[in-house]
Amino acid sequence: MVSIFPVILAGGVGMRLWPVSRESMPKQFVSLVGKRSLFQESVLRLKGQDLQPSKVITSSNYRFLVSKQLKEICSDADVYLEPVGKNTAPAIIAAAQLSEERDPGSLMLVAPSDHYIPDVKAFHESILEAKNAAKLGDIITFGVRPTRPETGYGYIERGDDRIGLCRKVINFIEKPNAQTAQKMLDSGDFLWNAGIFLFRADVMLSLAEKYQPDMTSAVKLSVQNGESDLDFFRFESKSWEGIGEVSIDYGIMEKAENLSCIELKSEWHDLGDWQSVSEVVGHDKHNNFITKNSTSKDCKNTTLWSTSERMHIAGLGLENIIAVATADAVLVANADHTQEVKEIVEELEKKDVNQATQHVRDERPWGWFESLIDLPTYQVKILHVYPGARLSLQSHKFRSEHWVVVGGTATIWRDKEMFTLESNASVFINAGQKHRLANETEEELTVIEVQTGSYLGEDDIIRYEDVYQRKE
Repeated sequence: MVSIFPVILAGGVGMRLWPVSRESMPKQFVSLVGKRSLFQESVLRLKGQDLQPSKVITSSNYRFLVSKQLKEICSDADVYLEPVGKNTAPAIIAAAQLSEERDPGSLMLVAPSDHYIPDVKAFHESILEAKNAAKLGDIITFGVRPTRPETGYGYIERGDDRIGLCRKVINFIEKPNAQTAQKMLDSGDFLWNAGIFLFRADVMLSLAEKYQPDMTSAVKLSVQNGESDLDFFRFESKSWEGIGEVSIDYGIMEKAENLSCIELKSEWHDLGDWQSVSEVVGHDKHNNFITKNSTSKDCKNTTLWSTSERMHIAGLGLENIIAVATADAVLVANADHTQEVKEIVEELEKKDVNQATQHVRDERPWGWFESLIDLPTYQVKILHVYPGARLSLQSHKFRSEHWVVVGGTATIWRDKEMFTLESNASVFINAGQKHRLANETEEELTVIEVQTGSYLGEDDIIRYEDVYQRKE
């Protein structure tokens, strides 16, 4: 029986879903539809009797976030770390190399981590229908029948029948104008490109060596010289960093001749912007979507989306508006312009606006912290430490810290002292003192941290011991 190895690409940033999606917490790790994140739903969707455990390829920056979310859904997926994002082609070539080494002749199912596919049974049926064509050497791309003249998606032009329900791919069209999109919709011979592929690993490697020989050599070297790091596998950085940024569509798919496509039986949504997200959530009789931290009056075709209990949105007499608020940033946009949110984020980055890339909540392997007040000479943060977790043994050159336990029991090291603090107790740590905070209980630990000093950057840290072996 031929094995199918799912490969989940989870390294993107999702700038068009700002301010909820940012570089520090991209959309795939956020709960946009339902209680689980899009990444978790993707992993669960790619489980079944015909599928091997998934391979997740992500950025080193997201490794602990990926690990935490996998544990929450009891997944045994393997996690591979890119030293730096290089678009989809290098990641897929690396996954093909790993799959072929483990199980020669195996199939790979490559999927993004940010799609919404509610009908898992129908999705699996489409995979099985494409399997025979893939076993015979075709590269299968999955498409979705268009329901509107969408200009934000790529399209696949279909030709004659091939194997089973698969048809030959004639052409790829990337984000057409409105007139062209309407013609393609009317034609019936075009599908939206879902960015999901099924193929034999050895076939992909042969095409990669033919069309991207330098990249393929560098990727193979990076995989060969990679090393295990805790529960992750890191691709070797020197070879990887010299690779150019190339998408799998441009680098290989548009050049290959053995391409087929199959129409997905399931409902599919690429949650790439706020308009697409608003289409899959519930609406009232005036086509509004209003979250619990929002209030509307006399609004039509409007989305009011707040993720923060401290930021309530009130909309009055709005039409065709999308307003999204987090604890530290607000987006207000015409619903017809949500594809352009990325341009606003780029403007914020040029102005060095911290909210362009960073959330107030910062995820760490031991838990998370959230900034409440951030000023040049003092900061106030909430630290949340998971049961059984501990921060590194560390010191700071420029800042002192005052910890107040507000929930749970803290175990604290300060120079040669070790002691515990219950709720409502506090401790002061001078600049230069070695210290560590830990939660050695089965309950959550919450601490208020007040930092004071001449420099309060996160890079003012010397680590002496770290159970997570962080080098960055």
